Amino acid sequence: MSGIAGLVHVDPRSGETMEGRLSSMLAAIAHRGPDAEGKWTDSGDRCGAGTACGAGAACSLGHRLAATIDIETLRQPMVSDDGAVAVTFDGGIYNFDDIARELRQKGHRFRTRTDTEVIIAAYREWGPQCVERFNGSWAFALWDSQKRTLLCSRDRLGSRPLYYSWDGETFAFASEIKALIAADAIRADLDLDGLRQYLTFQYCMGAQTLFRGVQRLEAAHNLVLKLGEEPRIARYWDVSFEIDEEHGEDWFVDRLEALLQDSVRLCLNTDEPIGVNLSGGLDSSTVVCLTRMLLGEAAPIKTFTGAYLEGEKYDERPFARLVAKEVNTEYVELIITSRDFADCIERVMYLMDEPAAGVGVFSEYLVAEVASKHAKVVLNGEGGDEFFLGYARYLIAYLEECLKGAIENTADRARYVATLETIVPSLPMLQNYVPMLRNFWAEGLFEAPVKRYYRLMDRFADSKAFLNPSLEVDTVKTFEEFRALFESHNAAAMINRIMNVELKTSLAALLHVDDCVSAAWGLDGRSPLLDHRLLELMSSAPPVIKFKNGRLKHLFRQATKNILPREIRERKDKMGFPCPLGLWIKNDLRDFFHDILLSDRARGRGIFDANAIEAALKSDLGFNRAIWGALCVEIWHRQFVDGEAKAFLP
Repeated sequence: MSGIAGLVHVDPRSGETMEGRLSSMLAAIAHRGPDAEGKWTDSGDRCGAGTACGAGAACSLGHRLAATIDIETLRQPMVSDDGAVAVTFDGGIYNFDDIARELRQKGHRFRTRTDTEVIIAAYREWGPQCVERFNGSWAFALWDSQKRTLLCSRDRLGSRPLYYSWDGETFAFASEIKALIAADAIRADLDLDGLRQYLTFQYCMGAQTLFRGVQRLEAAHNLVLKLGEEPRIARYWDVSFEIDEEHGEDWFVDRLEALLQDSVRLCLNTDEPIGVNLSGGLDSSTVVCLTRMLLGEAAPIKTFTGAYLEGEKYDERPFARLVAKEVNTEYVELIITSRDFADCIERVMYLMDEPAAGVGVFSEYLVAEVASKHAKVVLNGEGGDEFFLGYARYLIAYLEECLKGAIENTADRARYVATLETIVPSLPMLQNYVPMLRNFWAEGLFEAPVKRYYRLMDRFADSKAFLNPSLEVDTVKTFEEFRALFESHNAAAMINRIMNVELKTSLAALLHVDDCVSAAWGLDGRSPLLDHRLLELMSSAPPVIKFKNGRLKHLFRQATKNILPREIRERKDKMGFPCPLGLWIKNDLRDFFHDILLSDRARGRGIFDANAIEAALKSDLGFNRAIWGALCVEIWHRQFVDGEAKAFLP
């Protein structure tokens, strides 16, 4: 884990000015790299090794390092031997040894054994297209002094973040938005389009953020800034969903099993002790079991589990303990309380820059804190639900399709993947989703697929009840943005269209959480299940195979049947680290929520209706996503718009 930041000025300013602004940016993200800091500047009066090139943009690159091997070897920004190319880089190129071998054959020489130096050489050999050869997680900015261009890039799935602002004169970028604020590149103002999307999905889509004037470089995109031109942004990779009709289920199972092993192997390239976040679910348990298999019985592995004491439905420790014992890891568990929530949620919102995803972020933050005391490299099972079809909403969407097909006598495997008859054994998975189904089928039954799926993702109906009546929210625009994404791909099968949207929305939000909680404690978080080769395999599998009979994670279960303990392999309940916030709001955290949401400051913002929120807090409705969203929005305002985040700066 590292932090990157930088500035490019079309009209060069004094070195002192750039130095001061860059220093402020790096101070704001010091938590991402507690071990070392580096800065580099091209003042615009030279190209490469002293060759004069006249006036041009001044570029400053900065880096904060959390070292997993020797600090001196990893120190950044790294500059090529001739001084022409410099890069600041967060992440890991897991196949850099293979790329370096190919580059040596082409005449390149390396003075270190680092993926950072490989990025420079790969760029010089292949240009911006070099990223198509990388396997890993990355966000980097590379300055080419001879071409006077800046290349920014993010990995295919977006494991590492990159934000930027551009006013026509100054381009600023950083791993976190707070660094842009520290550089005076932007003001912390609310973007109403960002708020509209957040109230609907509890995340912002695509490049949109909650901050006016700040954009997110999307996953699998390159940005090129060339002097005298506007930034050019282009997608360099996308999942294709070109169906492989030649191979059957056994072939896909064998191929998936081999790729799972190789993706974990690539993530084990470190000199540090390995840790793994272990929930006891299919995904994290698979990563733990494969890690043990690949490292051997003697290697030390530490596993980290969090839980609550409010009942069995909030506690997966029995499954996590079973896996840890089965493969002989050093098992560390943490009990999380309502007091922990009250103590840390404001700092968590500061670290997040903008809220995204659910309440589990604070729990993951606390588990990361514990992990940081035992390891620097921590693997996780993120991406398994999106890659291998693990969410109940997939089943809900298909249940309606099957029901419609049965009524209209048009059901067949080719069209619906599963028929009503064959999907029945999978329906017990929906026992905990009856309230959702009741609301889902209350209106609009058998609507167009995009409308039905949108209703599964839409949280605005809950938020609307809490909004100030004078606040106008264009829900039609939100739906059209969603429709554009849903229809942006040539995928024919409904399950593939859903998969495409999930990868670019909810997964992006979850990876934002993972990055922030890891960065908070200087951890190098790695997600082997996010290997793009796994996704390319799953996207090519015929839907009738990968969603066979409506069975969630069918191919994944088949591929891991010889890897996982039987009790884990046969689990039918899906918990996903649920938090008992609904119970806490009624009891321990009642005053905490009242003090924030019903405060004079919250009332004065004109966003939420205090009377409606007060009534909801007094009700017996249990956990309410809209209440959680309102809390996040208010804390976000306090941290950034009101300036309270200064309390968390070094």
